[in-house]
Amino acid sequence: MFEQVFKNIDDVLWKEAGCTTELDYTEQSSWMLFLKYLDDLEQERAMTADLKGKSYEFIIDKKHRWAKWAAPKKADGSFDHDNALTGEDLIKYVNDDLFPYLKGFKQRATSPDTIEYKIGEIFGEIKNKFQSGYSLRDALELMDGLRFRSQQEKHELSHLYEAKIKNMGNAGRNGGEYYTPRPLIRAMIQVVKPKIGERIYDGAVGSAGFLCEAHDYLRKGELTTKQLEILQTKTFYGKEKKSLAYVIAIMNMILHGIDTPNIVHTNTLSENISDIQDKDRFDVILANPPFGGKERKEVQQNFPIKTGETAFLFLQHFIKSLKAGGRAAIVIKNTFLSNSDNASKALRQELLQSCNLHTVLDCPGGTFLGAGVKTVVLFFDKGAPTRKVWYYQLDPGRNMGKTNALNDDDLKDFVELQASFAKSDKSWSVDVNDIDQSSFDLSVKNPNKKEEAALREPEEIIAEMIALDAESAGILENIRGML
Repeated sequence: MFEQVFKNIDDVLWKEAGCTTELDYTEQSSWMLFLKYLDDLEQERAMTADLKGKSYEFIIDKKHRWAKWAAPKKADGSFDHDNALTGEDLIKYVNDDLFPYLKGFKQRATSPDTIEYKIGEIFGEIKNKFQSGYSLRDALELMDGLRFRSQQEKHELSHLYEAKIKNMGNAGRNGGEYYTPRPLIRAMIQVVKPKIGERIYDGAVGSAGFLCEAHDYLRKGELTTKQLEILQTKTFYGKEKKSLAYVIAIMNMILHGIDTPNIVHTNTLSENISDIQDKDRFDVILANPPFGGKERKEVQQNFPIKTGETAFLFLQHFIKSLKAGGRAAIVIKNTFLSNSDNASKALRQELLQSCNLHTVLDCPGGTFLGAGVKTVVLFFDKGAPTRKVWYYQLDPGRNMGKTNALNDDDLKDFVELQASFAKSDKSWSVDVNDIDQSSFDLSVKNPNKKEEAALREPEEIIAEMIALDAESAGILENIRGML
């Protein structure tokens, strides 16, 4: 129903000089989508209050409401072009009046958990990139055609928004930081099995893919009013450092049915993990922390195992943030399993001794588009040391890429075998006593796979090339003699 509207909005953005990438398209769509959603939410609440004979106090002042500046209507409901701002007047209003007003909600909000605070956070970070008021007018009129009144409408919009996030991820490295393949997330959730009443956390939330998929997993079946309230307010928690990802996460969760997402805009690693108390811990942690980044010395001081590698700091944060008996599934680059530096060895030792690392899923190259590294997923429980590690080597039987992306069927075998830690051609177990106690090397070494021929030394290859060249030269000399 709404797919054509999204395509038309993208066409407008494509022609807009201020928007040059898929990241820009998603960012600009997001702030307009958020304000349209907010207006629909307020109108719905006002009608409900009216039916009950009560008054409703709007969050947004009348002069800044969607129906006033974005989509004014005539008495018959048709668009009022005479009173609609456009051109330079529209750009001036948005940049100098609307955005500063919305940004001010952060200071006026009573608490960070309110929608008012989220409004202030979003519009304190995001910028209007439209340079043409005529393009913005076209986009706003198209956006006005979207509706958030029913669960079915929200469901359809969430799928379309997910497609935009995926396209943003496919567009390049920065976008890829926000996108984890959804089939992989769903498999991770099926293994961890979150339950209603448990608190679920992602400290590197990105576009909130893990939290949204966990919501969809828990939302299945008939739920009581109490369960729905718990799902809305006391289940999903996240932190995100980057402004654009924060905005996208908020919008993505709203479209999945969470009206006021518990997402905090902060650098997770700036928190000293020794300050984490029981009340701060979670039952389930699902995450794909950024890897390859480098953190400053003062940030490293927040962790007992000092390292500049962002992903290794996040792993320490997640272990500390997990409740006793809690479960985690964390994506990390596969070199973590074998790196010989002191920090990597110490972190592997900490993981094995303080947690039960029961499963390692080895993902094929190309699982993460544009990442350039192979990854594994670590599944562990907090509270008891590791006794046995079950490995699964995922092999979809094809080269991974944009047109051959990971799908749910690729992971069915893993999920089924993992339930009983079964052995197969692709899966095996390693006893913790068989792991080298000095290096704690956890490398993926499939005992069922035939050993490939060892690679030859470069000197040997060069010597053979020289010999072949000499042989070719001799043959050519003989041919020349015949002529």
